[in-house]
Amino acid sequence: MQSLPPPVSSRRLRWFLALPKLGVLLLLAAVVTLLWLLHQNELEEERTSLIKDVLWLEQNVRFHLARSEEQLQQLAADLGSQPDRKRLFRIRASHMVKNNPDISQIVWFDAKRRVIDALPATTPADSGVDAFGPAATQKAFELAILLNKRIYSEPFFLSGNVAHFALVMPIYGDKEVAGMLVATHSLEDLLGNLVPWWFTEKYRVVVVDDNGAQYAAKSNVSGTPSLSYELPFDPPGHGLSFRVTSYQGAGNPLQRLLAGAILVLAAGVFWSLWIVRDLMKKRFDAEQALRAEHALRSAMEDSLTVGMRARDLTGRIIYVNPAFCRMTGFTSAELVGRDPPMPYWIPEQLDETLELHQVVLDGKAPLDGFEITLQRKDGERFQALIYEAPLIDGNGQHTGWMASILDVTERRHAEELARQQQEQLQFTSRLVTMGEMASTLAHELNQPLAAIASYNTGCLNLLAADAFDPREFREALEKLGVQAQRAGRIIRRVHDFIRKSEPKRAPCSLAEIVDDCLGFVEAEARKRRVQLVSNLPPLPPVLADRLMLEQVLLNLIRNGMDAMSATPAARRMLRISARRRADEVVVSIADNGCGIAPDVRDKLFTAFFSTKPDGMGIGLSICRSIIEFHRGRLWVEDNATAAGESGTIFAFTLPLESA
Repeated sequence: MQSLPPPVSSRRLRWFLALPKLGVLLLLAAVVTLLWLLHQNELEEERTSLIKDVLWLEQNVRFHLARSEEQLQQLAADLGSQPDRKRLFRIRASHMVKNNPDISQIVWFDAKRRVIDALPATTPADSGVDAFGPAATQKAFELAILLNKRIYSEPFFLSGNVAHFALVMPIYGDKEVAGMLVATHSLEDLLGNLVPWWFTEKYRVVVVDDNGAQYAAKSNVSGTPSLSYELPFDPPGHGLSFRVTSYQGAGNPLQRLLAGAILVLAAGVFWSLWIVRDLMKKRFDAEQALRAEHALRSAMEDSLTVGMRARDLTGRIIYVNPAFCRMTGFTSAELVGRDPPMPYWIPEQLDETLELHQVVLDGKAPLDGFEITLQRKDGERFQALIYEAPLIDGNGQHTGWMASILDVTERRHAEELARQQQEQLQFTSRLVTMGEMASTLAHELNQPLAAIASYNTGCLNLLAADAFDPREFREALEKLGVQAQRAGRIIRRVHDFIRKSEPKRAPCSLAEIVDDCLGFVEAEARKRRVQLVSNLPPLPPVLADRLMLEQVLLNLIRNGMDAMSATPAARRMLRISARRRADEVVVSIADNGCGIAPDVRDKLFTAFFSTKPDGMGIGLSICRSIIEFHRGRLWVEDNATAAGESGTIFAFTLPLESA
């Protein structure tokens, strides 16, 4: 009979019995710490939410002023070039004042600083405003003439002690200043118009200067100030800032109730442990002996995460470890002694599994293992990687086969997830590319939309007339349809590019893909004064995923245009060429930019490495992954010219359809 281990000393026993008490105290300390951390996290979340809301407010105000600035700039441009300027000013200025409540007045000056017209036409008598407005406005007026560009004035007060600021916009005629437009904005009306009700229910918004002087405010809250955040107000600037203060009410009683309940519960657990202390002491000796005897066997069987299964030479199971039982869901009693077919085999795959079983018994199992689909007791299926090895007894006799079984379902799932993440990263890259071109595309789309609106107005005017020429009406409708089709093509092109799809290689025309990409970047190229040259000879179709290939070309084209930002406009030329080489096509995108340094070139295709201050560093990495997915290669080289100037050439290969 196996002897029991010696009894534990009383000192060790006291320490052992004190461990639960120590654990409860540590739990209590952890709970208190957790509550404190939750409180700090709540404060941090409140501050984060405040900062996000302030940034949103600042961007909203900035976008509103930028829109007003664009409208005033367009009016200034039209006043400098179009006839019937007074009528044009009345219509446009009236529209701006009506749709922008913060604009209190728009004044039109000629080159000699004389007032030509103003909306509203009168100024309150007690405001003390002359033709140029307050001193701040006159200063901005003179500064705009000196710098020959639009200027925001310093803040100033008008009647009723209301703070204002002015935007002075030059009017050009014959390449010189022909006058000025001055738009006066009210800070109170600006806050009243742009700060929504939900914002004022949470925060108090105040516009202050560097000295803390208040110029405007809006709030619907009361209580105790908790947090405050200040952000510069630009435009117009001049030391103005948004000061947004968050208010909080009474504390959260639920949180205090929860903390009290946890403390009471911990105290109850501590008292319960004290009551059962004697019982634990009586049972400790017997449990210790049983634990010591059971520990070795449990450690050997339960520590393994790899399933172990032993079979004799006939294929009968003679041993399974707990890991294999957990893997299949069957107990050891249900498996030991079973002959094929096994209960964890797939019913519809019995023939294939029996054939593989016989291969193992014949000693022909692959040394690097094999994968097979098995099922658990509840019917759930999983992928298993099995390594078979001969089972040798103490006398060196071959008595069976020992298998190591790994559940690789999660691994295969992780591999699939990685593949999906790579696809998502490619989709994100397309969205980033499209986001960077959004402004230019919006401008391109505004042109046909503006034309449609103009033709629509003309048609309505013709219909309102007593008599009209049907030919004129038909011509206007035809032009309207052409512009609508143009806008539709732009929208369809954007939709096709950003839509997510599964990679699918199919025969594609390289020339058509290049033309679509050039259509995307044509507007941006005009804006950057970059000449796009496409030189593609007749080529057989390539085997590629069209959207993925468009993503690569757009990324490389835009990188080339970015590289030529400092190049003189006369030399900003980007060439796209292709040539056939054996069973593949070599596509090149060459620019006349600044080139790439040798130390940067080695890291150019590394993920999250970027030479741009605002770059994500994933574009070229994704491009390389896409080209390698197409069984091609992407590289970079210098673009040396005859004049001794250089740029960069990005080139990649694609297999032909017949390859």
